[in-house]
Amino acid sequence: EHIRVGWEQLLTTIARTINEVENQVLTRDAKGITQDQMNEFRNSFNHFDRDHSGRLGPEEFKACLISLGYDIGNDPQGEAEFARIMSIVDPNRLGLVTFQAFIDFVSRETADTDTADQVMASFKILAGDKNYITSDELRRELPPDQAEYCIARMAPYMGPDAVPGALDYMSFSTALYGESDL
Repeated sequence: EHIRVGWEQLLTTIARTINEVENQVLTRDAKGITQDQMNEFRNSFNHFDRDHSGRLGPEEFKACLISLGYDIGNDPQGEAEFARIMSIVDPNRLGLVTFQAFIDFVSRETADTDTADQVMASFKILAGDKNYITSDELRRELPPDQAEYCIARMAPYMGPDAVPGALDYMSFSTALYGESDL
């Protein structure tokens, strides 16, 4: 009887683990998270889940976010940001964050950010594969306010294939999504 009960518990644990892995794969695919990102999120979550309950308390969750690079200090601004995040991941105010809620939050936060490479690739398409773009192309392809914003802030393109009025979308993209302000 003791072996049968242990066997049943083992089968239940295996089924639960398989289900969790399948859910993670579906979540990863649906949310555009890479396997490396999913592994990083899982490792970080598990590291702070000291009691292995599959849930993080507020302090554990805060430490987890900080380990992933979120700027959540102990100042009023950091506390306000953490309260905002907690209201997203724990809407019922139970004081617990599940891995699924954590993944939903992180994927939503990362999905909204474009990289300089993505923006450059978009401009390259608009420019017809050229290393520069013209103001006419921008005005034709973008809404007027966006086109004028780009035209006003793009430096002239100085490459060997430049034409009069060519604009440098590569340095613009790097500056826009890099450290400098435009």
